[in-house]
Amino acid sequence: MIFALAIAGLLAAMGAPAATTMADEQRALVKARRDAASAAARSARLDRDAAAARDEAARARAEAAAIAARVQQAEADITAAEARVRIVARLQAAQRARLAERQQPIVRLVAALQTMARRPPALALIQPGSTADLVHVRSLLATMMPVITARTTGLREEVARGQALRRTADFAATTLRRSRQRLEDQRLELARLEAVYRRQSRSLADSAMFESDRAIALGEKARDIVDLMAELDVQSGVRDRLEALPGPLPRPARPGAAPPPDDRMVAARRNPPYRLPVVGEVVTGLGEISESGARAKGLTIETQPDAQVVAPTSGRIAFAADYRGYGKIVIIDHGQGWATLITSMAALNVKVGDSVVQGSPIGRAGPQRPTITVELRRNGRPVDITPLVS
Repeated sequence: MIFALAIAGLLAAMGAPAATTMADEQRALVKARRDAASAAARSARLDRDAAAARDEAARARAEAAAIAARVQQAEADITAAEARVRIVARLQAAQRARLAERQQPIVRLVAALQTMARRPPALALIQPGSTADLVHVRSLLATMMPVITARTTGLREEVARGQALRRTADFAATTLRRSRQRLEDQRLELARLEAVYRRQSRSLADSAMFESDRAIALGEKARDIVDLMAELDVQSGVRDRLEALPGPLPRPARPGAAPPPDDRMVAARRNPPYRLPVVGEVVTGLGEISESGARAKGLTIETQPDAQVVAPTSGRIAFAADYRGYGKIVIIDHGQGWATLITSMAALNVKVGDSVVQGSPIGRAGPQRPTITVELRRNGRPVDITPLVS
């Protein structure tokens, strides 16, 4: 009984939707395990990148992205453990129902035998026909004993299955607790690392503050979020053209042997490697109509409370602040007309002007099963993210 109450408390704390089926839970478990494996692979790759990086800034970005990947791995492990707990709870409920059904005839038979056992022996000598009744009962019991043995064997098997389910549920609950503890440890490590690099970057605070103020002023001037992104696209185009201008180059030892300049435009035409900013379930796709009648321009993802939000691919933070009912938003400029908009965050880890790599931590989701919306745009037009992350 105490164990059942503990499982019920876990389910209530997880806020499991009542409309889900066993198949839904199994799919959620498989997806969460896949997400956890993917995050672990990203973390290992980023650790190798950090170890190989010679530039201090590149090493810092890779280390932060590696820890953020481990945070997302812990979040995926929590989702998997919650799905496993719900699956075990369903199996236990079904097993209890089967056990009650099989117990019912046995309980009635045992009750009848107990009634006969309480009959005084002297009554058999006084009541007529009692000896014949006794012989009849003995022959009936001899006939029923194989049936009773078979049914109790089934009951014993159900009890053994119940004990196995209880051990599985204990393991699932333990895994859930360990995953939550690991998540907190990784979040603390990420906060510690961010504090270290924040102290190291204080010398650049003045120029970053100027750029951030200018971005906030643009946000106040823009009529809506589309207008804001258009303004930022214009600035990004100017920046790209300035960066593409040839700088002073040393004269080569042999004239005509200088390497050709990088073709930045050709590299930008290739679709950037992309991933979703949070671990979770996509609840709204590109082009779907919301309850308010608006057509979605990106993906909306339901995720864990306080989930880690990361950069879908590398770029530069063009805007990072609260914005008109969208919560805290981040706009990442990837160059050559590519930009990502991420909305509905509760906290931010970046500021305007920061350079990010794929997987860099940029913020946190809100509490109570939050949703995060991500839009990818090319020259102001929405791009379907699904082929890039499949």
